[in-house]
Amino acid sequence: MPRIALKVEYNGKPFAGWQRQKDQPSVQGAIEAALARLEPGEHTIAAAGRTDTGVHGLGQVAHCDLQKDWDPFRLSEALNYHLKPLPVAIVNAARVDDDWHARFSAVERQYLFRILMRRAPSAHEAGQVWQINHQLDVEAMQAGANYLLGQHDFTTFRSSICQAASPVKTLDALRVERVQGLSGPEIQFHVRARSFLHNQVRSFVGTLERVGTGAWSPEDVRDALAAQDRARCGPVCPGHGLYLARVVYPSAVFASDPD
Repeated sequence: MPRIALKVEYNGKPFAGWQRQKDQPSVQGAIEAALARLEPGEHTIAAAGRTDTGVHGLGQVAHCDLQKDWDPFRLSEALNYHLKPLPVAIVNAARVDDDWHARFSAVERQYLFRILMRRAPSAHEAGQVWQINHQLDVEAMQAGANYLLGQHDFTTFRSSICQAASPVKTLDALRVERVQGLSGPEIQFHVRARSFLHNQVRSFVGTLERVGTGAWSPEDVRDALAAQDRARCGPVCPGHGLYLARVVYPSAVFASDPD
């Protein structure tokens, strides 16, 4: 059975997350339904990460096993036809080895979180950013973020329903920057690690937003991390500002990828 890797882009707004659910729309369910239009029968695809309700994908990666030896480009075109009008697109496809796995072969995941700072509602980016009506101190947030870098027990920043075997993870990067976005000034968080706990990035951002307002000091982030207590976490921010931006593998999977 040929195994095909798919690079997937999606708007998470109409979905109850990536993972297939019985009575709710999901990105996985949409792609599997499109595959069934091409090869009748049940299909199960595996993804690099299971994004939550409202979370978006810029560079999600999944794989599927098919009966027919599809040309990857033709497969992506056919899937995109059957995915219409849903906000899901297969932006690339490639044949991979039978033992390659979208989740277990990945060596890094990169997330982007966007905060839009303006009072007037955004007509164009509602559901694409977390919008707040106050300014944030980028330098203070970066100072707080720096305490989170490296290997730690991240119990404080872990959802109570997280199924990971251990709360110990290594955070490789958490960069905070102010940019001029389409609808106004944005704070963007660029986060990199091999793997993440459930709600970890949203817990980071919600906590650092408190630092940006001055309600917390950067050292309060250090103390919350050391407490290893979920009750010490700041507010968990909404999912609709979060994007799974990129998944990295030991060698390039898709021909157009930079590495």
